Amino acid sequence: MPRRGEVLALVQAGGQGSRMDVLTRERAKPALPYGGVHRLIDFALSGLVHADLADVWVSLEYQVTSIDDYLSGGRPWSLDRNRGGFRRIVPQTGTGPATESGFAHGNGDLLLRMSADIEAFGARTLAVCSADHVFNMDLAPVVEEHLAAGRVATVLTSEVTKKDASDNVVVLAGRDGIITGVENKPSRPSAGTVATEIFLYDTEALLETLRDLRRELSAEADDDDSGIGDFGEHLLPRLVDTGRAVAVPLTGYWRDVGQPSLYLQSHRDLLAGRVDVFDHPGRPVISHWPDRPAARVRATGECRDSLLSPGSDVAGLVTGSVLGPGVVVEKGAEVHDSVVMQDCVIRAGAVVRTAVLDERSEVLAKARVGAEPSRRVAHDDDLVLVGRDSIVSGTVAAGARLEPGSAS
Repeated sequence: MPRRGEVLALVQAGGQGSRMDVLTRERAKPALPYGGVHRLIDFALSGLVHADLADVWVSLEYQVTSIDDYLSGGRPWSLDRNRGGFRRIVPQTGTGPATESGFAHGNGDLLLRMSADIEAFGARTLAVCSADHVFNMDLAPVVEEHLAAGRVATVLTSEVTKKDASDNVVVLAGRDGIITGVENKPSRPSAGTVATEIFLYDTEALLETLRDLRRELSAEADDDDSGIGDFGEHLLPRLVDTGRAVAVPLTGYWRDVGQPSLYLQSHRDLLAGRVDVFDHPGRPVISHWPDRPAARVRATGECRDSLLSPGSDVAGLVTGSVLGPGVVVEKGAEVHDSVVMQDCVIRAGAVVRTAVLDERSEVLAKARVGAEPSRRVAHDDDLVLVGRDSIVSGTVAAGARLEPGSAS
């Protein structure tokens, strides 16, 4: 196994998450709940910890306070050590050139901004993982193989439909796994093989490439922008040109849940038994558990094909849904095909259908939220999003978006 200091792991958890609309107005996207009791960042942190990587940094930029308490200095993942372990990275100014301080202009640009810290740490290999994907693969053999083979980059990939591939970075590779080309969010993808945003880099080659790209691109960008952007724009194509970047298929379930429809669809997958991420007792998805009593289903309550989190209290009907901690569904209320986050209350006679309700929202008696979708696969315009701390008293049409603190 890799020795301490030989591999540095970085979780990129700083994106604004604007595609998640009202759900990320007041929280970092990696803090979004998944499956009731987990958060999206759990998957990246758990995967790295189970690979015995002793040094894990988490890069935060947007709504930092919304995730700080949850991370608890790395304690839930046993990363709170006197030497190494968890480190929280936030934007700084005055630390070097303009292109190496302040907020990043993409996940590739972020690596340049962190280059001085990465170089000073001195690890031979850098493992980079985004924090808005659902997966649970044993990464230890991949790390070992990368180290032994002397690659400049290892890119974990997954197979998706060509429609979904157009929202991702498509990776073209030969039978030997050597990457021959990259298509960055193509309108007409050549294949359905996409980068899962889990990478292993040779640190020296990475830093050299980032600085070369800055010299070439920064003159055409804004003063504080290196021009590198996201990894699929310039960084990965340049590393592919070396002939030493290799694609490795990710095993098991993987889904990018960074859009509302994908977020709901992944929860549908979970209820349908298509998600295997919680099926590995030897490498559990570690989370910062809520301190709540057991869930309760009352005599008038009925739950079908659903997940109930600790503290939830159901006296109505719940079907095909995931209820977060402390959710109350009163007698006569109905929740269908929805994700209801912690401490929401669905009052008697209310109906919620194909919706995501953020924390502490209340649907008043006899209110109607959402409608039965006409399509089998989730679409954004079928899905209602209700921002946290909202109160719903009337009818909310399919596809509606309620800002946090709304009263409708």
